[in-house]
Amino acid sequence: MKINRNDECWCNSGLKYKKCHMEFDEKLKSLKERGFEVPSHNIIKTKDQIEKIKESAKINNAVLDLVAENIKAGMTTEEIDKLVHDFTISQGAIPAPLGYHDFPKSVCTSINDEICHGIPSPERVLKDGDIINVDVSTIYNGYYSDASRMFMIGNVSEEAKRLVEVTKECLYKGIEAVKPWGHLGDIGAAIEAHAKANGYSVVEEFGGHGIGLEFHEEPFVYHYKGAKGMVLVPGMIFTIEPMINQGDADLYIDADNGWTSYTDDGKLSAQWEHMILVTEDGVEILSK
Repeated sequence: MKINRNDECWCNSGLKYKKCHMEFDEKLKSLKERGFEVPSHNIIKTKDQIEKIKESAKINNAVLDLVAENIKAGMTTEEIDKLVHDFTISQGAIPAPLGYHDFPKSVCTSINDEICHGIPSPERVLKDGDIINVDVSTIYNGYYSDASRMFMIGNVSEEAKRLVEVTKECLYKGIEAVKPWGHLGDIGAAIEAHAKANGYSVVEEFGGHGIGLEFHEEPFVYHYKGAKGMVLVPGMIFTIEPMINQGDADLYIDADNGWTSYTDDGKLSAQWEHMILVTEDGVEILSK
């Protein structure tokens, strides 16, 4: 529906369109006419939505802080799941993974050669030397947040430590590449360049994603170099979550549980994930 310049803006700011998003929309229209992929309004979060997503993110960050305080050798991944579940519920929130496409647990715990979507189990005990990704996602008052961290258990090998550190560097290279009115493809190009410069490979089957009103929204965020991709504009919220392999990028998914992804060559994999907001002058990290 066409909005007149004196109508209330579509973003529910209460301002007239001409004082709010009219110039913004004209810029998007011009870019689209020049052949660029531009986001639709439903990808761009309003100020009210951003504040509510931030409330969810605060809980998500607190969950990961709690895990950081308690994770140790001898702990089972089932205990991590209980810690995440109970704390999230205590905050009046919901663990987003639980029941998502029948996922059976409240958190993903991926160890060593597991790339992502590891399912917590009372039989899986953390051992000295393990590296583990704990991926937490939260729903609070209907708004979603998401982040993951790597944890090194006890005496970790130098090669495992280096992989974890370089993967985090890859994440921040991707975040640094986010510029308002830049392109989504800049993120993957920056991540892949840093991973390859350090002798690692980038998983291509999985990527980041829009988030906030749903668990997974557009756009899909590639972590490797490809097309220019969608124009990045203020108000977009998405995750950047590179999965970096010590060996080849090839993977397989557990045939029994249908979720857990492993490196095909059995070598280590690491992942860090932040949820970011594109702002007028850069980015704001909402959950990490």
